[in-house]
Amino acid sequence: MTIVVGYIPSEEGEAALATAIDEAQRRNARLVVVNSSKGDQLVDDRLIDAKQYHELEARLTQSGVDFWIERKPQGIDAADQILQAAEAQRAQLIVIGLRKRTAMGKFLMGSVAQRVLLQAGCPVLSLKSSNDW
Repeated sequence: MTIVVGYIPSEEGEAALATAIDEAQRRNARLVVVNSSKGDQLVDDRLIDAKQYHELEARLTQSGVDFWIERKPQGIDAADQILQAAEAQRAQLIVIGLRKRTAMGKFLMGSVAQRVLLQAGCPVLSLKSSNDW
């Protein structure tokens, strides 16, 4: 069994990662962490740097789950990367974090979460950060 989680270093990403780790432990599943961004910003804090990669790796190792981290280059759509990873791994679950967006923001930029929810071939667990409760 495999679980795919879309991860960016944010409150929503941390909520998704913590839940995905819990689910992987509970189900004795492999966890695939996808970190990707369109690269549409000069400084893109959605992509993890080398220090964050090692911290993430240490956290996953400490959790005891079998894992793989996919860090994708800029310019690749995050929704496509999550969906492709889920399909390639035959995932039984995708976990994503949600953030509040304005209607205009969704219209102009699309929504990674919406695309994953609508196009995934397996169940999707979506959650908000605790600050959005």
